[in-house]
Amino acid sequence: MRANTYIPRRLDDPWKIGFWDMDVAAPFLFGLFLGYMSGSKWSFALCTVVGFVTARWIARIKADKHPAFAVHWLYWHLPTNPLTAMGATPPSHLRRMVG
Repeated sequence: MRANTYIPRRLDDPWKIGFWDMDVAAPFLFGLFLGYMSGSKWSFALCTVVGFVTARWIARIKADKHPAFAVHWLYWHLPTNPLTAMGATPPSHLRRMVG
């Protein structure tokens, strides 16, 4: 049996928009949306540039780190609410783990 079997290697890749991961593209898309909603060409350009610079900054911070680095950073640094709280893990303000 010499069948040419394809074995997928990228099942758990993060979502992408073009070449950017979703967490890097989100500030740029938010800047586009905010600039569009402002109704001025100058504010659209300014919001787009700020969104692009923020996206590049996040991409540089994420370089050579875990793919879910941004999600982990958000978990540890933002306050929890009922929508983002996880039942199986301790709250993020409890920093000392026993075990």
